[in-house]
Amino acid sequence: MYKKYLTKEQALQKLRHFCGYQERCHYDVKEKLYNLGVARKEHDEIIASLIEENYLNEERFAIAFAGGKFRINHWGKVKIKYELKKKQVSEYSIKKALKQIAEEDYLKVLDKLVKEKYNALKSDQHLVRKKKTMDYLMQKGFELELVRKAVADRQ
Repeated sequence: MYKKYLTKEQALQKLRHFCGYQERCHYDVKEKLYNLGVARKEHDEIIASLIEENYLNEERFAIAFAGGKFRINHWGKVKIKYELKKKQVSEYSIKKALKQIAEEDYLKVLDKLVKEKYNALKSDQHLVRKKKTMDYLMQKGFELELVRKAVADRQ
C-alpha cells in the first residue's frame, strides 16, 4: 500500500498529540514516524523539536512506565528493566525509574502476590505449590532471592 507523505509540520502536529496523550519513549516515536511514512531524514529534526517542546522526555517516560507497571500490573523490577531496555531507554533513566519504587511497597506487593498465588493452589502438594508460586513470581519479574525469601516466610 502506498503511504501518503506528510509534511514535517503535519507529522510534528500528529506526534505532539501522540506524546501529549501519554508519555512516550524515543523508540515509540521513531516507530510512529516510520508508520506515518515520514522521510527518515526528517526523523531526527522532529524528535529534537518534541524534546525541545518537552513533549518527549525519556526520564519522565521511564518513571511513568515503571510506576504504572508496578502499581497496576504488579511487575517486578527485573521485568520492568527488561521492558525498558527493549524500548531502548538509557541505563541512567532505567535506574532512576526503578529508584522511584519504594522498597516497602515493593515487598508488600511481593508478599500479597505470594499469599494469593499460594492460596490459589490449594489442591496441589506443598512442594508443587511452592514451585508454582516461585515460577509465577519470577515470571512477574521479581528477583530470585526476594522470591525465595518471601515463599520461605510463607511457611
